[in-house]
Amino acid sequence: MAHYHQFEDLPAWREAAALYNRVLDFLERYEASISRGFRDQLDRAALSVSNNIAEGFERMTTNELLMFLAIARGSAGEVRSMLSVIQLRPKLASAAGEMEEIRNMAASCCRQITAWIASIEASPIKGKRHMDASTRNVRESENAAERFRLNFLRSLAPDHPLYNSPEAQKARSGNK
Repeated sequence: MAHYHQFEDLPAWREAAALYNRVLDFLERYEASISRGFRDQLDRAALSVSNNIAEGFERMTTNELLMFLAIARGSAGEVRSMLSVIQLRPKLASAAGEMEEIRNMAASCCRQITAWIASIEASPIKGKRHMDASTRNVRESENAAERFRLNFLRSLAPDHPLYNSPEAQKARSGNK
């Protein structure tokens, strides 16, 4: 799994930012054909996708991240819905292809966010930077077992049958 250090590096955020900019281009081009309230709501919904991804990413718990991703996904759905509502307006007939492109971008955002949510829910990590107690205990036990194994292999007497095994030689050389 890739580890991102800032939200701007997240593929889902980049896709959401591109969606917003595409919506802005559309709104500027067809300003006269769409009511002010509709424009404002579409603008807010499109911007909400990237903003909620960023806000969730900056939170410290998995539950907060999941909540903001769900909001972002809902906002992408709102963008799709709004464009579907106005697609048959005669004044916007020339924009049909552009509206379809924006709907497809919003659908892509939904798919990425849904996949991200699924990967988070399947992960043993229960916070952006923290493991839950059960996972931490398992990892600590695994690390302790590995340290014991390496110490055992390093301490073998030269007449021990495993002394010249590749694993024991590797342990004595300090390589894992």
